[in-house]
Amino acid sequence: MEMNKVNIIGASLSVMILSICSLVFIFRLLGHQKVEYWLGCILILMTIPLTFLLITAKQFQRPPIYYIQIGIMIAFLIIELFLDYIYKLEFRKVTWITVIYLVLFFGGTGGMIGIATEAGRIWMIAAVVLFLIMTTLAFVQRAITGM
Repeated sequence: MEMNKVNIIGASLSVMILSICSLVFIFRLLGHQKVEYWLGCILILMTIPLTFLLITAKQFQRPPIYYIQIGIMIAFLIIELFLDYIYKLEFRKVTWITVIYLVLFFGGTGGMIGIATEAGRIWMIAAVVLFLIMTTLAFVQRAITGM
């Protein structure tokens, strides 16, 4: 596969991840837990194309930061799967777990900006704008819902 195509896949994936995260916060604010749940399922499925990017990274001689950005996002999604979907733990009330969770969340979603940048300036701008929107929504919903 061509490097340019893989870059577009990565950028598209980044924009989708940031958009889905924003939608999760919006639907949480609106009290639509079922929609929030299914958006979370879709988000967790993003582990599959992220793994593809990780596998193709060596072929295109990606720098170490590329592996780190994708690795953090995959780690977050796996932790999300176990905490919220498999074990259904009320972990957000435990400070140390919440801190780790948030570091991985913002590290992973922030890293998606770097992945989008590989496809060009327009993709980078789209990812930055979506990251800022998502971050704002995250803090607003935290203030309103306490989650």
